[in-house]
Amino acid sequence: MKRLALLALLLGTAFLLTACPLNPPPPPPPPASTCSPTPTGSLSTLALREPQGLGDFSAPHVPGELLLLPGGLAPQSLAARVQGVEVRRALDGGFLQVKVPPGQERAKAEALLQAGARWVQPNYLYQPLASPNDPSYFPRQRSQLNGLLGLESAWNSEKGDPNLIVAVVDTGYLTHIDASSRWYLPPGETLDLADNDSDPVDDTPAARGSSPFSHGLAVASVIGADTNNGQGMAGVTWFGRLLPLKVARSFDGEISTNVVASAVRKAADLGAKVINLSLGGGGFDAVLENALAYARGKGATLVAAVGNNGVDGVLYPASSPRVIAVGAVDNDRRKASFSNCGPEVDLVAPGVGVVVLAPNNALAQADGTSFATPMVSGVVALYMSRYQRLYGTYPTPDQVYQCLVQTAEDLGPSGRDTGYGFGLVRADRVMTDPTYCFP
Repeated sequence: MKRLALLALLLGTAFLLTACPLNPPPPPPPPASTCSPTPTGSLSTLALREPQGLGDFSAPHVPGELLLLPGGLAPQSLAARVQGVEVRRALDGGFLQVKVPPGQERAKAEALLQAGARWVQPNYLYQPLASPNDPSYFPRQRSQLNGLLGLESAWNSEKGDPNLIVAVVDTGYLTHIDASSRWYLPPGETLDLADNDSDPVDDTPAARGSSPFSHGLAVASVIGADTNNGQGMAGVTWFGRLLPLKVARSFDGEISTNVVASAVRKAADLGAKVINLSLGGGGFDAVLENALAYARGKGATLVAAVGNNGVDGVLYPASSPRVIAVGAVDNDRRKASFSNCGPEVDLVAPGVGVVVLAPNNALAQADGTSFATPMVSGVVALYMSRYQRLYGTYPTPDQVYQCLVQTAEDLGPSGRDTGYGFGLVRADRVMTDPTYCFP
C-alpha cells in the first residue's frame, strides 16, 4: 500500500526562491472548493465523545494493527477470545496496540468488540497538510504578517518569551542559517518518535529528494525563524524555543496514530505551552484524543489544520473540541479554495504564498492550511508571553481560545461560519484587548 504521508509530502513540495530565475512547469490547479461558508450559530463547545464502539475503517490506516480500550478485561484474556490477535504493547491512557492479519482489521475489530472490548480503531495514518503552489517572492510576507495579522503593532508590545516552548509535531527539523537560535533539543530525550531515537532531523523522502522540501522546517519557520537578523524571513515570534518532534518515519514518511499521540504527550511532558499539529487524518481517533486531553490538562494549547480538500469536513485532530482548528485565507481575506469547511473551524490565517524556510539554507513559498496553522500558533505564543509578563503565569487553554476568537476579524457570513470560523486571527487586537485577553 502506498503511504499517504509520503504522497502528501511530494505534493506539498514548494518552489525554492533563489537568486536565479526559475522556469518550472506550471503546478496543478488547487482542488475546486465544494464547501461554502454557512453560519454555525453562537459560540459553543462541541460535545466530547466517549470512545465506545468502532473507529472509521474507511480512513487510511496501518495494515495489520488495531488500537483498543479493553473494557476492563485483561489484555491477554481479551486477545485469547479472538483468533489471530496478538497484544503488542500497552499505550498511555489505557489503550492497547494489537497485531492482526493484514486486510482483516475491521473483521477482527468487530470480533474484539463482541468479545468485550469497549473501543477498537485502526492505527490511523496522518499526513502533513500542504498544497501545490505558484512561485512568488518575498514582498508578500509583510502584506500577510502585518497587513492581515497586524503583527507590527503586536510586536511593539511583545516579541516572545525566550523560555516559552512551542512544539512542532511534524516531519522533523533541519539546520538552517535563518533558524540557528531557535531549536530546542533537550539532551537524552527521544525526539524522533517515529524511529525511536534522539535525532529529529527530517530525513524523510521529501527532504531527501531532488527538489527537497521539509514540511517540519517550513512549519516551524513560520512560527519562529530568526527575526530581525538582517537575512532570510521573519517569524511570527522573535524569541522562544521551538521543540521539533518527528512523527514521520524516515524511510517512507509514514505518520501513524500511536506516534502522533506519543509526541503530543512528550511535548506536554517537556513543558510545551503551544503544540502545533499541521497534519490530519481520518475520523475521531480515541487514542490521539486521549493524548490531546492529557496535554491540555497540563496547560498546553493545541492548534491544528482543518485540511486541504476544499470540501465540507474538518480533518482530525482539528475536529477535536480540544483543539483550535485553523483554516486558510488568501491575501484578499477570501477563503482559500483548498481550505476545508465545517462547524469545528475556529479561526483562519494566511495560507496562500506563505514564505517558509527550505533545505540547503533556501527560502520557499507554500500554500496550505499547514502554513496557516503555525501563524495562529505564533500568535498564541505571543499572547501567552505577554500574559506571563503581566501576570506571572501563563493563561489556560480556555483563556487563549476566548481571547483569540473574541478578537478575530469577522469574515464571510456574519458571525461564526463553517468556512472562516470566528474569523481572521488578529495579533494587534489580541495584544490590546482589555475584555477577553487582559481583563
